[in-house]
Formats: sequence, structure tokens, C-alpha cells
Amino acid sequence: MKTMRMIQIMTCFSLFKKLNLRSVFKFIQQGDKAMRFLKCIILLGVFLFAACATEGEVAKETKVAAGKSDSLGEKEMRRIAEIRKTKGGEDPGLIKVIRETPNYTVSQYLSLNPNANNSRTRDFSIGGYDILDVKVYEEPDLSREGIRVGSDGHISFPLIGRIKVEGLTTSEIEKLISTKLAQGQYVLNAHVSVSVKDYKSKQFMVLGAVRSPGTYPVQAKERILDAISKAGGIDFTQGGKQGMVIRTEQLGTDKEEKIVIRIDLSNLLKGGDQVSNLLLADKDLIYVPRAENFYLIGEVKQPGAYPYLEKEITLVEAISKAGGFTQLAARNRTRIVRVENGVEKIIEINVDAITDGGKKAQDVRILPGDVIVVPESFF
Repeated sequence: MKTMRMIQIMTCFSLFKKLNLRSVFKFIQQGDKAMRFLKCIILLGVFLFAACATEGEVAKETKVAAGKSDSLGEKEMRRIAEIRKTKGGEDPGLIKVIRETPNYTVSQYLSLNPNANNSRTRDFSIGGYDILDVKVYEEPDLSREGIRVGSDGHISFPLIGRIKVEGLTTSEIEKLISTKLAQGQYVLNAHVSVSVKDYKSKQFMVLGAVRSPGTYPVQAKERILDAISKAGGIDFTQGGKQGMVIRTEQLGTDKEEKIVIRIDLSNLLKGGDQVSNLLLADKDLIYVPRAENFYLIGEVKQPGAYPYLEKEITLVEAISKAGGFTQLAARNRTRIVRVENGVEKIIEINVDAITDGGKKAQDVRILPGDVIVVPESFF
């Protein structure tokens, strides 16, 4: 008998949720008078409960001691602790450098370094381990392919011996070889062509939300977009709207220092801000921060971590991303566990008041790091 009444109660809830009045009346008419009376009382209670659920305050906030809450179950608390333990993943050393290093926008950086983005004044300079092809048009026998620049910056060339080419551009090396050949009376007014066969001396690194992070050689006149392309492009499922270049200024001198140049990658990739497509420099680190996550646990169809990619996302939108509530969800006992300024708080949300009660404007904004908990219904 108790089992039968429980089935009747669950059926009442189900019918009311569907708001199919014909089915409700048909259901009430079944059974004897006592059972029909019981059904009416149950339906009235359900109606009053649902009506109250869409009234009153939408959100109630409570500050709690870290890791302790009477409104969350033991299983939920354990899951939140696991999330916080695995959260992050970025190199703490890199984050420390970014925080402690002078940061500039692109416009600020270029105002301090007006030639930094000028390809004419920032021509590629040869360094150790680069491989060169040298052609002397008047004397083909002097031409050489695959000349490796030594670690000391020198190359060996027929007739003129060892010459230092480190720090020179290819055009400057052409003039140097032509001058040396003339000084030795070997070839007067020689026409020399120098090209880089393989770039080995300078490198940049790409880290973060890209498909193939790693270290790559810097080639002549390469820019930020070239670097991102070499790294397989941005992984927009993980972030990619903002980026930064960690650059070593005055490399190899006593005044060597690091700076951070912040770039709006979203605008750059759309072609709206080509000024930010900076020329690459040796030892540049291009970092594309991964988006922070928010988390959904409990009675949603697709619980898990979701990258915070939008400028703003609300609770209802976040639940929608997770496929919506399950049938067992206690919608109006949904909670957001949030840490702000070191203080943990729990925000209890009446979701039906937002979706059914005409209070969409009061939908709660989700912040990066929030954990949304949807408990199981008692029924």
C-alpha cells in the first residue's frame, strides 16, 4: 500500500511538471473516493510548492569556513576538494615572471622602442650555427653552399680565410667578402650573394593554448602570427583571446632585462590590429594563457570543467552548456561555491525563479573558478 501511494505521489509530480491538465483530471478520476481525495491534496501541495519556488529571493549568499558547509554533502565536498587540487596547470615560474616583470601594451612598447617593428632596421643578423650559401658570380669556383657559422661567429672562405660574420646581416656579409677579395687582389668588384640556408642561431618559444607548443627557429622578418602558425595555431577550446610576448631586451649585455608585451590576439587574428603583429626577436617567448575553468558537478547531464571563454556567462547559460538538468536534479537547491579574496562563500540559487518566474535579469553571473553544484532531489 505504501509503495502504491509513493507511485501515486511521483505520478502527480510528473503530471504537474508537464502541465497536461487533461491527463491530470483523468488521473484524479481513477480509483475510489478516498484515493481521488488524496490525489487532489497531493496535487494542491505540489502546486503550492512550485508556486512558492518561483517567488521570493533568487539567490542567498553565505560565507563559510574553507572546506566546511552544512548545505553540501560529503560527496560534493570531496569532489570540490579534488577540483581545487588539480586546478591550474600553468607553470608557476612563468606566472611569477609575468607578475614581477614590467608589463606594456603594444602601443606603450612601440613608443619606447619606435624601431622595434620596422623590418628595415630590424633585419636578421647572422649568429652561431646558422648555415649560409655564398655565391661569387665572377668566380663560380669560389662559391660555397652549406657553410656553417661556428659557435664563435666565424666562417672560413676560400682565399680570404676566417672572417667574423656574427651580428652582421646577409648584405653586410656580401660587402665584407667582396672587400676582402679585392684587398687580396683576388677578385676586383666581386658580386657576392649571401643567403641563409638554415636558421639555427636564434629561437623563440610558444607556450599555452596552442596546438603544438615548443621551440622554433627565428627566421628573417618573422612576426607573431608566423610564430603562432608554426605552433599549429591557437586552440580556441582552451583560450586564445589574449596573448603576451616575454622578451629579453639588450640580450647578452649587462643591461639585459625581461619585459612583457600584452597583445589582443582576438583583434590581431581578425586583422583589425596589425600593429600588434610584432617582429620576433631572439629568445622571445609567446605565451597564450589558457582560459580559467568553471565546473559543474552533480545532477547535470554533462558534468565537468568548462573553459571560461566568454566575457560573461550566467548560471542558466552554464547549466545549458552542461546539457541541462537531469530528471533527478533539485533545481532550486543549486549552489555556486566561490572563493573571492580568500573568502569562501556558497550562493544558493532558486533556478525556477529565474527561468519560470520572470526574473532572468537576476540570473547570477558565473566567475572563473566557480563550482556549480546541483544536488539530487529528495523525490
